[in-house]
Amino acid sequence: MEFELKQIFTAFMVLFAVIDIIGNTPLVIDLRKKVGHIQSGKAAIIAGVILIAFLFLGQSMLQLIGLDVYSFAVAGSFILFFIALEMILGITLYKEEETNPITASVFPLAFPLIAGPGSLTTLLSLRAEFEIQNIIIAVLLNVIVIYAVLKTSKRIEKFLGQNGISIIRKIFGVLLLAIAVKLFAQNIKILFA
Repeated sequence: MEFELKQIFTAFMVLFAVIDIIGNTPLVIDLRKKVGHIQSGKAAIIAGVILIAFLFLGQSMLQLIGLDVYSFAVAGSFILFFIALEMILGITLYKEEETNPITASVFPLAFPLIAGPGSLTTLLSLRAEFEIQNIIIAVLLNVIVIYAVLKTSKRIEKFLGQNGISIIRKIFGVLLLAIAVKLFAQNIKILFA
């Protein structure tokens, strides 16, 4: 069991880009306006539990239905590609459902906004390339960042402004697009080898 800083950093950045908590700050602020108080700690912890549980159980679930990690990684690269397009072009391909004030911290905040299809797919894709302990540390670091951003979302919005948030979202979108292409290329080779 070896911790590798490069793997931790890469996994952290990939998950950070996919979760896009900074880019989703306007959605968090809108949710706060709709339902009032959001429990930032609860949302971050539930998202972290979902992510780590899927990291361990996701592969078994795939094997149960006859899929391998590489096929899932290729499929995941398409999801990442579309998420990146949403971020870069400012379009919405995935529509959120209406929220219930009682469960807003869990749904849609913890799931599917934070621990959604993109981040779950990314975890299994990362597992195909990185050591599991490095991914767990990357997830935990993201949970800390998520908590901090949720707790300070109003101040972040005032500091960055709408243009700043838009620029950050587009930068992470381009990075995510490059990651999606790399993920596709690496795993498609293994499938057809």
